[in-house]
Amino acid sequence: MTWTKICGTTSLADANIAVAAGADAVGFIFAPSPRQIPPDAAAGIIEALPAKIAKIGVTVNQSPDELARLVENVGLTGIQLQGDELGEELHAYRSALRSRMIIKTLHVQQLLAAGDEYLDEYLRAAECIDAVLLDSGTPGQRGGTGTTFGWNAVAPLVSRIKQRLPVIVAGGLTPENVGNAIQVFAPWGVDVVSGVESQPGRKEEAKVRGFVSAVRNAPVLTASPTRG
Repeated sequence: MTWTKICGTTSLADANIAVAAGADAVGFIFAPSPRQIPPDAAAGIIEALPAKIAKIGVTVNQSPDELARLVENVGLTGIQLQGDELGEELHAYRSALRSRMIIKTLHVQQLLAAGDEYLDEYLRAAECIDAVLLDSGTPGQRGGTGTTFGWNAVAPLVSRIKQRLPVIVAGGLTPENVGNAIQVFAPWGVDVVSGVESQPGRKEEAKVRGFVSAVRNAPVLTASPTRG
């Protein structure tokens, strides 16, 4: 089944909605955002969640040592690097985070504009991360945009990435279109924020349940990362 992450969690009630719907992971945003959550608040939520649920912290341009402290203090099982972390820096994050899951976000607009060398920089560091997340964000708004990217334009790059790493698709996904995204990309995972919200930072139970149901009804099975 396709791994499913409900991101931008700001309350235990919303985390429990994701768990009850059958999501595999919840995400907590620690960078500036309408959905930003203080580490101590995230820790309180995580303490109440089942062990089987992955708890992923979304961070921007924090050092490996800072993230090592964050995961220990908060109880995270993984980190999503949403900033400008370079491929050559990823070995330091792996060393600091050890066996915890590391997801590196690549923004599709930059990926398409920069050419093969930009992607190759990250593929050369494939042993240091567990998955690549493709998003429609920009440096000014790194996620939660509510807009999709050009699926057909990026499909060849997704195929290249999948030869080395699992791919997570994000960016404007909703209960209505996530099945199509899975058909186009056959990703290892999908990630949603605004598509299951009633307002920024507040999840809508019917949308969360609809999203997870749509994912589960898309018959795709792909290889799993080793950590998380």
